Amino acid sequence: MEKVHSKGNSNINSSILLVDDSEDMLEVLRRNLSLKGYKTYTTQSVQEAIEILNSTEVDLVITDLKMPGVGGLELIKHIRANFKNVEVLVITGYPSIQGAVDAVKTGAEEYLVKSFTDKELFAAVQRAFNKLYTRRAATFKSYLKREPLQGIIGESQAMKEVFNAIRKVSLTSATILITGESGTGKELVARAIHYSSPIASSPFVPVNCGGIPEELIESELFGHLKGTFTGANETRAGFFHTADGGTIFLDEISNTSHSMQIKLLRVLQDKEVYMIGSKKPQKIDVRIVAATNVDLPNLVKKNEFREDLYYRLNVINLNIPPLRKRGEDILLLINYFADRYAKETNRLAPQFSDKALQVLQDYHWPGNVRELQNVIQSLIIMTDENIIDVPDLPSIMRFSALRQKGITRTLAEMETEYIHNVLNSVNGNKTKAAEILGIDRKTLREKIKKSLNHY
Repeated sequence: MEKVHSKGNSNINSSILLVDDSEDMLEVLRRNLSLKGYKTYTTQSVQEAIEILNSTEVDLVITDLKMPGVGGLELIKHIRANFKNVEVLVITGYPSIQGAVDAVKTGAEEYLVKSFTDKELFAAVQRAFNKLYTRRAATFKSYLKREPLQGIIGESQAMKEVFNAIRKVSLTSATILITGESGTGKELVARAIHYSSPIASSPFVPVNCGGIPEELIESELFGHLKGTFTGANETRAGFFHTADGGTIFLDEISNTSHSMQIKLLRVLQDKEVYMIGSKKPQKIDVRIVAATNVDLPNLVKKNEFREDLYYRLNVINLNIPPLRKRGEDILLLINYFADRYAKETNRLAPQFSDKALQVLQDYHWPGNVRELQNVIQSLIIMTDENIIDVPDLPSIMRFSALRQKGITRTLAEMETEYIHNVLNSVNGNKTKAAEILGIDRKTLREKIKKSLNHY
């Protein structure tokens, strides 16, 4: 896909943070840019600007240089150190060659001297956005040229932490419990651990514990001797034997019965298995990686999962973040799957309109990466046009956009969004926002800080 965002006049999805100690200047900028369709946030201090950047998706920052306390140059440095996909436009009433040089060297893309015309402002803003979209597209294409780690796509901080954990645990033989919602890619992570490890040439055996009938799972895992039961016409090794020397991946471990949990506990403790019909144990050398999409500690409290087995499995815990908390990984995945399925159908990958991308980003993705993959595959197969727009998307996503992300969010996420909406309605004024919310300013600051954990 050549284009991630269009460079036309569609500004409805573009957000701008305005930072200036002059309230009059902020109002002029806010009014003019809002009329052009941009979504704007305003603040009179660098400290509050950083808070907004931490809690809100912003594409462009327009900042004054000279402000009381911390100035614009420090804000630019902070942005460049922490937000690679945010552009910066500097405005100042104190023009100087050195000021312009410092601003550009620090990381500003554009520089305007007060009093500039509306035409000059709009042109500078458009140039900044063009640079941003070009860089994002180049970043995506560059990323997609690299070989993904076992097919795992991600550049977000949450996924970088997962990749770092994979590198660390792959060097050990410790038992690992992978947790995360359905569709987040737990098996891909298990494969990445195995194939990054010193035993990569040994077998990797995936087992879906929830997909094997209860009466067959013991035989499938541990094997059986000939004649042990009706239909046992030959001696057959189990999955643990097949995985000997390598890794066995026990997916949906929570679906195992209490009796099977006792047998698995014995395997973990003694490193040996009993084939059905045999009284002689067989030693095995297997690295065990288990996975679940349910809250195992909660099942332990309900006596639905053995506590001793849980602690044996949970030597190292790897939690895979849901797609909705992975930021622009959604755009990477859209590009990756679109390219992949376009090649399979011998066509050029279509482009996605800005509005379609925004709907895809705003959608809650209860099925996570697996759901996104299926959606993109369907779009590539069923859409004939070169541009995919909102009407082409599944109806549930279009309706979800109208409902502003639907009803599948947590209470904490809804509270966070409401707080941000109130702050935006009063242009970032915390005192006014606290009055509307019925809380004091200190409580508001704490809630804003806490909300960062939800994004």
